Amino acid sequence: MTPDSPGYRLAAATGIDRGDRLYQQDQVEIFSHPRVAGCLLAVLADGMGGKSGGRKAADQVLLIARQLFERFVPSREPAAELLRRIVLESHQMIRLTAITSEQEPHSTIAAALILPDRQCHIIHAGDSRVYVFRASNMMSRTFDHSLVQRLVEEGEITEDEANDHPHSHLLTGCLGADEDPPITLARHDRLEIGDSILVCSDGLWHYFTSRELGTIVHALKPRDASKMLISKARQRARGGGDNLSLALLRLDPIE
Repeated sequence: MTPDSPGYRLAAATGIDRGDRLYQQDQVEIFSHPRVAGCLLAVLADGMGGKSGGRKAADQVLLIARQLFERFVPSREPAAELLRRIVLESHQMIRLTAITSEQEPHSTIAAALILPDRQCHIIHAGDSRVYVFRASNMMSRTFDHSLVQRLVEEGEITEDEANDHPHSHLLTGCLGADEDPPITLARHDRLEIGDSILVCSDGLWHYFTSRELGTIVHALKPRDASKMLISKARQRARGGGDNLSLALLRLDPIE
């Protein structure tokens, strides 16, 4: 809370489930800045690359994010530059792992950074998403670096068709690939009290419309919303679900 703003608190929760896969390769965490109140970073990584390769890649994303965020000085450093460094340094670390092992680790990343003045900065690479809701209405979401998203943008298929497309899992960019990852940045200049930020992997968002997500994150406390989203995704997967993970942040009024 800043001196000239209404009273609010940042409520947050994470959720993660192995789904119907043998191994958990998603990783998610919300970091609170060690020196600056009201500064939070939510990071999600969906690892790919076999039993241990994907998990190792996801772990490296969170390790790099934590190290860089702890050194981050919001009053002196651009938030977008911090997020860009997290992506690029994670990518390089994962590439080094691939060189020194027989694995081919890859990972997506989706991250949201909230500053004390209520700015929200977003970055992603791959098909993990960041949604921003005002009450239950979606203000924005990231657009996947994937084959089906490209087909949607080119008018070849509709959004509804994309969800059930047989190649919906094919990415056009991620961390650890031969080419540098795509970096898409976004910014909300000032969040309002009651706004929510949802960071989630494709194992979760695949089973919901944006309206459903907005209704749930607005109606319930973050921890309860996280539990409900995971439970419903597991039900809708009908025994064929991917790893799923989420981080949920909300600006709640101080009553």
